[in-house]
Amino acid sequence: MKLNYRRTILIGFAFMSISAFWQLYDSIVPKILTNVFGLGSTLRGVIMAMDNVLALILLPLFGALSDRCDTPLGKRMPFILFGTAGAISAMMTMSVAADMGSFIVFIAALGIALLSMGTYRSPAVALMPDLTPPALRSKANAVINLMGTIGGVYSLVFISLLVKEGGSYIPIFACVAGFMAVSVIVLTATINERKIKVKLKEEGVRLDDVPGTDSGDAEGSAGKLPSEVKRSLWLLLVSVFLWFTAYNAVTSVYSVYAEKVWGLKGGSFAPGLIVAMAAAVVAYVPIGYLSTAFGRKKVILAGIALMAASFGSMVFIKTYSPIVYVLFVTVGFGWASINVNSYPMVVQMGREGDIGKFTGIYYTFSMSAQILTPILSGWFIDLFDDYRVLFPYSFVFSALAFLVFSFVKHGDTKPAKPASLLENYDVGND
Repeated sequence: MKLNYRRTILIGFAFMSISAFWQLYDSIVPKILTNVFGLGSTLRGVIMAMDNVLALILLPLFGALSDRCDTPLGKRMPFILFGTAGAISAMMTMSVAADMGSFIVFIAALGIALLSMGTYRSPAVALMPDLTPPALRSKANAVINLMGTIGGVYSLVFISLLVKEGGSYIPIFACVAGFMAVSVIVLTATINERKIKVKLKEEGVRLDDVPGTDSGDAEGSAGKLPSEVKRSLWLLLVSVFLWFTAYNAVTSVYSVYAEKVWGLKGGSFAPGLIVAMAAAVVAYVPIGYLSTAFGRKKVILAGIALMAASFGSMVFIKTYSPIVYVLFVTVGFGWASINVNSYPMVVQMGREGDIGKFTGIYYTFSMSAQILTPILSGWFIDLFDDYRVLFPYSFVFSALAFLVFSFVKHGDTKPAKPASLLENYDVGND
């Protein structure tokens, strides 16, 4: 069985648009809150956690709703279309409000943008496992994350070009909004959920089949989860919470950290993040292959170790230098190793008809971490009056994630290895 790379890439346009938005959000909104509206670290952290508070409610809700949705466009596509339209409209309002210095309008528009993103993120992510056999989901998720990284890099490149101290924010928001619109147009023009599912069934593909799983018929089958599988699921979800707590502490405040600690102005902080994303781009497909060859768990553990080592080393970087790029490359490889495999491990423990539900559960834990970490890391920064506590904070939570995840025993499907590495790049036809 081979992965249909063409179809998976096209499905990935949904996640590419999502990632472009969140990179803009993480990089620019903190700068606006700090430099335009003069907010302190703790209050800024509270506002930056708004998306995750909303997501905690919206992602499980709309993931489950999309499981039960049945329209001519399919289960997931209506949510993707309407959510993207709402987000784009709100984004442009945010940019105008930032230029005008209108805090109330900015916060109101930000709330609408976050509500819109919350309605379609779970359906968009669930589209991949909907249309991909379980044994191929790590490879497919590598492609999806690759597409997401392209979206993030797009935002960072234009941030580095367009964001200037005292300049307008409208151009950068317009560039990202246009990118999101084009991405979703390509998705809807090329992916027909209903036709693809019919074709897969005609080919004898079972989307609820779990070949090679280490837990027999327990995972992916109907009924309640056996206690040992449920235990692994909870440990995995706690691990998700911990590594997102570590990683998003950095991403949510890095633009301000680079300015306060290293003196980087405007969009000059962006190249470091671009390097990390470029490393992830290079890593995703090989990591998909390594996950097939050695198992998801080992690759995730290696990724957590790389991320922890990078955050720990960053503590000793007092001035901006080329070593920052080396460490960000390591972070990129580590985070890619985690992202390729963690979501497939979660949905591996559910049923075909509940993919949206389990997607929502996954995001409940990742978003809970992202609610906590901007506030908690901001509190530590204010407590010590020093942004340099950021990387020790992220190192500690990475180490805790490694410890907890080492006890996970299920969700680690290992299908037969392909005949050669080149087989991973075979592109099937729709």
